[in-house]
Amino acid sequence: MRRGTTPYKSKQHIYLSVVRIVIPLVFLLLDMGLVVRAQQLPVLTQYMFNQMAFNPAYAGSNGGICVNGLLREQWIGFKDNDGNRILPETILLTVDAPLRVLHGALGGSITMDRIGYFQNIGVQVGYAFRMDLGAGEFAAGIQAHIINYRIDFSKFEGHIIDPGDPVFQENNEKSDLAIDADLGIYYEVPEKYYIGFSAGQLFQSKARNTSLQQRRTYYLTGGYNWMIPNYPNFELKPSALLVYDGGAFGASISALVAYKKRFWGGLEGRFYPYDNVVAILAGANIKSFRIGLSYDVSLSSMNRFSNGSVEVMLGYCFKIEVEKYRKRYKNTRFL
Repeated sequence: MRRGTTPYKSKQHIYLSVVRIVIPLVFLLLDMGLVVRAQQLPVLTQYMFNQMAFNPAYAGSNGGICVNGLLREQWIGFKDNDGNRILPETILLTVDAPLRVLHGALGGSITMDRIGYFQNIGVQVGYAFRMDLGAGEFAAGIQAHIINYRIDFSKFEGHIIDPGDPVFQENNEKSDLAIDADLGIYYEVPEKYYIGFSAGQLFQSKARNTSLQQRRTYYLTGGYNWMIPNYPNFELKPSALLVYDGGAFGASISALVAYKKRFWGGLEGRFYPYDNVVAILAGANIKSFRIGLSYDVSLSSMNRFSNGSVEVMLGYCFKIEVEKYRKRYKNTRFL
């Protein structure tokens, strides 16, 4: 049946199903049990175009097979006393596609995050259940991920405050694995607004050989599309991302202006305990491709040691136009 013609009993059944999914999920996401932790997920300026990076329920939201890649160079020029480049670098590749037979979508991503002498490579694979709800679409997603940690202990030589610290007795490169999971929910009314809530690294898995423990991180994001009166070619797109990892709170607030849904540009303010940032964003949709670029300027003391941060994004979406419900006609002549 088409949206808007579902019988009352069917709608009631759908809403009850949503309640059964959402309530346990929200209680699990809000479980704030805190332990000693160490590893935080990377920060992105163009988060509004890369929600697969922190919410598995976003899979399938674009209605097609989508591939998105992003490269982030943070604090360009930042070096240690020996001249080694220790700036944070992030490479992100995401893929997602709706699958009608599964009543949802599949998604996955590969992340390489380098911070100083640490390098993390993560692989995520997940599923998002999707259904019509009201004027929009609701999704609940789950994904599993494996992260490989690599630390070069030789680089710490000469920088250790306590030479007797057993953690730094290693003098070579060491690697380890951690397995964890993420959960998320997402609701979107196309061309109007969206809201999502997710929790990453739920189990706060601990890597055995390196004594590193993942940090559970919560994400709340939302955005709104506002057609500017008397200027139908222009659209204002404010959005926000709130992040909490049990110890620190961060927020990104953005405002983009789109022209004919093809070009966009805008500003973003990001506020974290270790750094406050103002960023400028610009991009374009060219047929099925999306290109984006952002540049961050630090407002903290980090501005004296770096030349800002740059993010480059390239995406491709192949839209899938499939009729949701098949029409059938009966004719007495063919009974």
